[in-house]
Amino acid sequence: MQEQALKPSSLRTPPSVIVGILAVSAVASLFIMWLVYRHAPTDTAGTQLKWLPLVNAVLNALSTIALVTGFVEIRERRALHHRAAMIFAFLFSSIFLICYLVNFALHGETHLPIAHHGALWNTYAFVLFATHIPLAVVALPLILITFFLSLTGRFPAHRRIARWTFPIWLYVSVSGVFVYFLQAVIHK
Repeated sequence: MQEQALKPSSLRTPPSVIVGILAVSAVASLFIMWLVYRHAPTDTAGTQLKWLPLVNAVLNALSTIALVTGFVEIRERRALHHRAAMIFAFLFSSIFLICYLVNFALHGETHLPIAHHGALWNTYAFVLFATHIPLAVVALPLILITFFLSLTGRFPAHRRIARWTFPIWLYVSVSGVFVYFLQAVIHK
């Protein structure tokens, strides 16, 4: 009797991989919370790398463009173009995360010099606190799992989870453009 080789698309993902991705995501989220709310900023005068919020806005915009491009490419059944676009989205998001961490390590939490009432503040607060931050926490493990499934050839499972990952990641990127552009413009 000849053994039939299993195709990657028919393999079951080991639960330990998913648990590992969830654990790494939880540790990353806890580290970011510590960095933002507990860590004392090293540049309290705010003189170093003041342009990081603008860089973060640009990186989120580039990630958004790559995500939309990837969506269009997969709709056109151009899998290699889709993969390239998604790798670029992942790259831009990863560079964003590094800049984000550096910004918070240096400057701490951003306090916008605007009144904490009115349409601008209410929009900013809602987008940042009610949607962007919670969805960013959810997006990280979804992105990592989606990438794992794609890179290991588990395309049916990849497609199922990408239906959740894509809109969440897209919203986090678009809202990040708004949040960090506002921080860059107002917090000069």
